[in-house]
Amino acid sequence: MIETKAMAFVNMYGVLGALENLCQIDSEAKEILKGLKKPVSLCFCVKDGPCCTFHFTKEGCRMTEGESGCSSKMSFSSPEAFNNLIDKSKPGMPTKNPVQVLTFLLGTFTKLTDRLNEILRPSEEAMKNRAFFEENTTLTLYTIAGAISALANNDSISKISADYTVDGDISLGIKDTAYITLRVKDKHFTTIKEKCENPRAIMEFADLDLAAGLFAGKVSTINEMCKGTIRLSGMISMLDNVNRILDRVSVYLG
Repeated sequence: MIETKAMAFVNMYGVLGALENLCQIDSEAKEILKGLKKPVSLCFCVKDGPCCTFHFTKEGCRMTEGESGCSSKMSFSSPEAFNNLIDKSKPGMPTKNPVQVLTFLLGTFTKLTDRLNEILRPSEEAMKNRAFFEENTTLTLYTIAGAISALANNDSISKISADYTVDGDISLGIKDTAYITLRVKDKHFTTIKEKCENPRAIMEFADLDLAAGLFAGKVSTINEMCKGTIRLSGMISMLDNVNRILDRVSVYLG
């Protein structure tokens, strides 16, 4: 069962949150940003849901919580209304600088989200290209990482696992490629898109091919753990809880 409010947090922190990384690693996204005439900080504010601002410049994208520093704002009457932006491209209500909101949303923002969708939901033919495959796998990791915290904090089933998770940092990553820190404090999860300096627990995949197989459900986690291609160390109970939340991530992200 998918909970509408939790889905809104997954869409904000997982799906749209991956725009930060898309703009870092994708050449087409970088070209799109070059067309920006001036920086835009667009806030999506959801009643009874998440509120985040996406700061776009020619150099990239940065997401922050809240509406501080936004140059334009779009409000949504409910989590369901915000989910419709992602699923049906149905915008909310411009409530600050409406001209900039609509111009940017229909232009640069749509181009970026179209490119993100192209990479995260690829064709079989596209995945035959090694460079595209690597980009897809890396962006999928960042999307999943954002969704883990979104669900740990908002999904009723995932919160059960979060409640049993002790404080500390969890390192999640693909060896020599991309790393995430999951910070747990008082049962609250935060995703930090940086390598963990002092992890209490580590989950590391041996390479991109293994990670892709796991993300697609084509590889057995237990078999790979037995082979040692999935490195688990530290406070294993933390990783057990994250794995339970990952089961919920697969339900939400399909």
